[in-house]
Amino acid sequence: MPTRIRATIDPARSEVEARTERGQLVHMDAVPPHGDGAAAAPKETLLAALVGCTGMDVAALLRKKRQSASSYEILVSADSATDHPKVFRSITVVHRVAGKVDAEALRRCIELSATRYCPVSAMLSASVVIEHRYELTGSDGKVSEAQVVVTGPPA
Repeated sequence: MPTRIRATIDPARSEVEARTERGQLVHMDAVPPHGDGAAAAPKETLLAALVGCTGMDVAALLRKKRQSASSYEILVSADSATDHPKVFRSITVVHRVAGKVDAEALRRCIELSATRYCPVSAMLSASVVIEHRYELTGSDGKVSEAQVVVTGPPA
C-alpha cells in the first residue's frame, strides 16, 4: 500500500502544511528571504526523519539487549553542495548515550540501524555518504568514542 501525504501550500509565503494519512501535521517553511523561517525547512525535516528513524531503532535494540541507557541524544550535521539543487554531500550522525551500556552492544545497535533497519538511512545512503559515530558515557563517568560505520552510494 502506498504512503500518502496531503499538503497545502501558501503560495504567498512558501509555507507548507502536510498531513500524514493518520492526520499528523508536519509544518515546513522556507528560510528567509523565500519564507519566514517559522518552521523547519524541508532539508531539516529530512535530517530530523533520519534522527527519528535511527534513534527509534537504536533505542529499541538497546532495550532488547537489556542495556540501561539513562540518556540518549543524537546530533546530526550535514554538508550541502554549493550549487543547486544543493543536495547533501555528507552527513554525520553522532549517537550520545549515557548509562550502564556496553560499548560493543551500542556499536552493534547503531550498525544494525544504519545498515539494515532504518529505511531513511537506506534511502539517503543511496546518494550521500553517512558516517555514524557514538559517544558513550558509562555509569563510571568514563567517556568512549568511536566511528561505527560509513554508508553511502556504491562506488
